[in-house]
Amino acid sequence: MRTYRRLMGFLRPYRRQLWGSLAFAWLAMGMTVLIPWLIGRAVNAIEKTDAGFTVRVSGQGNSSAFESDLVVHAAGRAPALEMLSLGAAGIAVDNGRLKLNEFLQSVSSPAVYAAGDAAQAGPPLTPVSSHDAKVVVANLLKGNRHRPNYLGVPSVAFTIPLIAAVGLSEAQARQRGLKFRIQSQKASDWYTARRVAEPTYGFKVLVEEPSERILGAHLVGPHADEVINLFASAIRNGLTAEDLKTTIFAYPTGASDIGYML
Repeated sequence: MRTYRRLMGFLRPYRRQLWGSLAFAWLAMGMTVLIPWLIGRAVNAIEKTDAGFTVRVSGQGNSSAFESDLVVHAAGRAPALEMLSLGAAGIAVDNGRLKLNEFLQSVSSPAVYAAGDAAQAGPPLTPVSSHDAKVVVANLLKGNRHRPNYLGVPSVAFTIPLIAAVGLSEAQARQRGLKFRIQSQKASDWYTARRVAEPTYGFKVLVEEPSERILGAHLVGPHADEVINLFASAIRNGLTAEDLKTTIFAYPTGASDIGYML
């Protein structure tokens, strides 16, 4: 079996428990997993070869290279603002993005608004750009009445297996001084995982006490990309753990596991 190596920089925004589970799943598939920010390595060059690609990395005083069939660039996007000469128009820019107020309006040029990558006020996700755009249009047409709301924005890495997250991590909840309980389990023996022969399935859910509000959810395994949306809706709309527990979901679906995750 051919060994593949994956440089997991794109997983940095996800919680350690999630990409840890993912790394173990890849190792079980026969892959070699490199996590650059943990081993002090950086990618210096990618070269096309007759057989595929050569990836060159360095760090901690030495360098190395490995062969790969495929290289995927997953470092995100940066807005192409340089050619616009924003400084000539007095439009303030900070770290490659427009400096905005709470209404997504330029702090130095009130006639200018920004959304999405150029604003980067919220998480760097496609649905956030759409949300920003609606806020900007409303403020342009009706005056500054609308602010973006980034509460409960879910994110998914479409890896195999899937990982997904929404809301606070355990560390973030503790930093805020919140009182909460943690529901966490490896659930590979649950029917949701067994019926699709997926050996990796687990969750970690944070529930505030005594309000029972959902603070955060972190999933790995089948249907994580859809189930995370239900947790996102609960967070955004203030639903409690009891609200979700008493909801009757279709069975067998990934959502039908939610009651057991709480």
